[in-house]
Amino acid sequence: MAKKRDNIEVVARNRRASHDYHLLENFEAGLALTGTEIKSLRDHKVSLQQAYIQPRNGELWLVEANIAPYEHGNRENHEATRPRKLLLHRREINKILDALQTKGMTMVPTRLYLKGGWAKVDVALAKGKKQFDKREDLARRDADRQVERALREKYR
Repeated sequence: MAKKRDNIEVVARNRRASHDYHLLENFEAGLALTGTEIKSLRDHKVSLQQAYIQPRNGELWLVEANIAPYEHGNRENHEATRPRKLLLHRREINKILDALQTKGMTMVPTRLYLKGGWAKVDVALAKGKKQFDKREDLARRDADRQVERALREKYR
């Protein structure tokens, strides 16, 4: 699951994000973590399935991301689903907050990774897909697979 490319180690992906949303623009954000959270993150004990981004007091927070408690932690271990602050430049935060004022727009985390030892999260400005959009994507993906299969068999 972990891919190392350009000193990047992908820890978790949110595969449902591209299925449920049209991803419009991506941002790389830092993540404010405690000591045991970064240790669990390095052990790949993370899930972004239920996670979402929430604006609070002019800041952006990652909510419901599950970082499991560290196995070798003590009573100072962290809470698994506590809100975590996203670290972005002010102009990026303002751009995102302006976009979120538009009806139907939201922010979703797409992947969590380590970059040079720092925890980063890719967040995407997204618009929800309708049911027929999802069916179109599945049909297009299936057609692409069939074409790929036919080409492979032709050139064997």
